[in-house]
Amino acid sequence: MDFKETDWNKGQVLLVDKPLTWTSFDVVKKLRYTLKIKKIGHAGTLDPLATGLLVLCTGKMTKQIDKYQAQEKEYTGKLVLGKTTPSHDLETEVNSETPIDHLTEEQVRESVQQFIGPIEQIPPMHSAIKVNGQRVYKKARKGEEVILEPRKVTVSAFELTDISLPEVSFRIVCSKGTYIRSLVRDLGESLGVGAYMSELRRTRIGEFRVEDAENLEEFVKSYQAFREENESSSRD
Repeated sequence: MDFKETDWNKGQVLLVDKPLTWTSFDVVKKLRYTLKIKKIGHAGTLDPLATGLLVLCTGKMTKQIDKYQAQEKEYTGKLVLGKTTPSHDLETEVNSETPIDHLTEEQVRESVQQFIGPIEQIPPMHSAIKVNGQRVYKKARKGEEVILEPRKVTVSAFELTDISLPEVSFRIVCSKGTYIRSLVRDLGESLGVGAYMSELRRTRIGEFRVEDAENLEEFVKSYQAFREENESSSRD
């Protein structure tokens, strides 16, 4: 990226490959400080244990955030059959185990078909959805029960790319608002053994692809070096 030609305040779209364990807001906060700008936001949250494409908008381009959020998304990941966790991923510990010796690859592939197309799904309790003004994950961590209504979403593709039971690798293309953890949970329930998501990576939002995204650490280092060189030249 040519920083000399970049006006962050005027408005830019920046693609970042979100690191593991970082929240989406962590990335926004880091870039706000690095770029010395006030107006910056992201077009679609990724959970801390997910990696991949985060679309960020600065300055006047923040008006486009809703447009980008509404676009189709693609993910790759892994799930584990026969075990469940309260969060449906590795954020919480395994709380149940069920034998899967009777399961076949064909059964798993057949079960996936019911989750392709327009479906209804209940979001995970460990999510950032607000109920009565409070994030439900905060209630979940306190052990409080919250009734979440099913949501209509569309899953255009649910492809199983590798089955090495109990692990199953997948690729999913879906609409805005789809929770991959909920798909994994529901697949496990349909097979009668439970499941949790062990890996997730967002590879695409609309026409934006993770292959074109910046490594956050490298981007920050490069920009800081650019600023220091610029300030040094100004002093001279």
